[in-house]
Amino acid sequence: MPIIFATAIAVLAIWIIITSVRVIRQQQVAIVERLGKFRRTLDPGPHLLMPFVDSIRYTLDMRETVVPFPPQGVITEDNLMVSIDSVIYFQVVDPVRAAYEAQNYIQAIEQLTMTTLRNIIGGMDLEQTLTSREEINQKLRTVLDEATGKWGIKVNRVELRSIEPPATIRDAMEKGARAERDKRAAILIAEGQRQSQILSASGDRESAILRAQGERESAVLRAQADRQAAMLRAEGEAQAITTVFGAIHAGKPTQSLLAYQYMQMLPNIAQGDANKMWIIPSELNDALKGLGSLVGPKDGGPTYADDDSVAAGFTAPAKVDVMAEIAKQHEADEATTTKTVEQAVKEAQSLEGRGTRGV
Repeated sequence: MPIIFATAIAVLAIWIIITSVRVIRQQQVAIVERLGKFRRTLDPGPHLLMPFVDSIRYTLDMRETVVPFPPQGVITEDNLMVSIDSVIYFQVVDPVRAAYEAQNYIQAIEQLTMTTLRNIIGGMDLEQTLTSREEINQKLRTVLDEATGKWGIKVNRVELRSIEPPATIRDAMEKGARAERDKRAAILIAEGQRQSQILSASGDRESAILRAQGERESAVLRAQADRQAAMLRAEGEAQAITTVFGAIHAGKPTQSLLAYQYMQMLPNIAQGDANKMWIIPSELNDALKGLGSLVGPKDGGPTYADDDSVAAGFTAPAKVDVMAEIAKQHEADEATTTKTVEQAVKEAQSLEGRGTRGV
């Protein structure tokens, strides 16, 4: 019997010791009450409580807590119902107040969030509600932080996850957004076409200017070439005439020889199918007189001399190098043409620069 009693006392003592020792986990705080009254708080680690007197009433998590609230229907200023889904990030900073100031601080925060959202959204129309999300978050956090401060809770952030307007309003907004996108696309297409037409017109204008400039320069060059060719032909003909004239006089021809050559050319003059009638020129008498002088004078008539005195007084003109003159003239024409082409290129570049700046 004493052994059984001693064993029971030992077991009771062990049970009392086990139930008196409590271990608090990290980032948790325990609220200890003694006979129903707040006694102290227990920090993380092992603690020994007085048996049958002390008890842990609450164990609070000191970490930041994320609480999502279900979507709530809120009426805007323009009498439209929107559904708002919110999330609150808060943290317990005073465990004693969190345990005794509010019966259920999570439920209290939820109800406070709903009423605050109704007050804030009720002063905004639908467009402001959809575009002022950050402003709503800031106002809601300020109100919640002020109200939950006496509960020992710090509201860190408030986020509105979604703001859903009615289905009909969403359809109207989608149609409006689609119409706005179509309008911007049409404006961009029209602007591109206008810019393309402007660039095309500018290109055509510059091309026409360059073509006109090229045609003018080409006409100038052709005119210069024709003028130079005419001058060269005239100079060549003059040189040929001078050379022939000099060669004739250098050979000292007599009147009889010239008359004889004239008589030989008469058949060539008379050739041709269109020559139905041949008029004897007046110079034929002079040619016949020249030929008569080969036989001798008649009846004291005049005797044609060999014109030695005339030929002796004639001096042949200096020879002209026609090829050298043509080469000099060709070089001068090339220099003028190169200068004209360079001037046309400079004018085209300046016109292109002005057209680019204008665009």
